[in-house]
Amino acid sequence: MAPLSHTLLPGHANVFVFGTLKAGFALHERGLAAATFDGCWRTIMPYPMLVAGPWYAPMMFDEPGVGQRVSGELYEVDRRALAVLDALESIGVPGNDRIFIEIERLDGEERCVAFVYVKSRAFATPAHTGYLADYQDRRFVLPELRACSP
Repeated sequence: MAPLSHTLLPGHANVFVFGTLKAGFALHERGLAAATFDGCWRTIMPYPMLVAGPWYAPMMFDEPGVGQRVSGELYEVDRRALAVLDALESIGVPGNDRIFIEIERLDGEERCVAFVYVKSRAFATPAHTGYLADYQDRRFVLPELRACSP
């Protein structure tokens, strides 16, 4: 088993992203353009991640042991960037949370703890996919393109 490591600068945090915040996806430039990319990682435990809701959003639920090991990207962010991400992910609105999970590099050589954004299952209707290990869906509807709230 790989040792738990990863040194951060004071005032910085690790953030694991698995969906629209990944490089090349809809929200990356809004939240992580200036962040430090630290490679491709995956969750140690399986988690339920799927595309759901009226805007085809990728969602992961805080249910370790259910679903698949989720692949994503690790970024080091400062407090300002973390606040921007929290706003993009609706932290403070019930059903939207930021939690710590354990992740590892895809080669298994290093592990660390990182923040990840999770949603309530109440937002997962309708579900557009089953549980996914890797998000590649391109149907996400940007907030400014949504006609109205469901």
